[in-house]
Amino acid sequence: MHDIMDLESRGIPGGYILTEEFREADLAQARALGFSANKVFVEHPIQDRTDAEMALIAERAFAEVVAMIVTPE
Repeated sequence: MHDIMDLESRGIPGGYILTEEFREADLAQARALGFSANKVFVEHPIQDRTDAEMALIAERAFAEVVAMIVTPE
């Protein structure tokens, strides 16, 4: 999140992708820093996914990811 804060402070839209498992951790970090970054949540877990499964997850998230950096909040 610190990297995204830096980008945003320089007028560069940014964001990150994380799995649903980390939703609460993201919220806690945002509260601690007083900064809420643009983000896209995807299904969890991902480490044991096949290439085809990962491609499907990426395809489902693609529009949200593009919107996150083209039209930042």
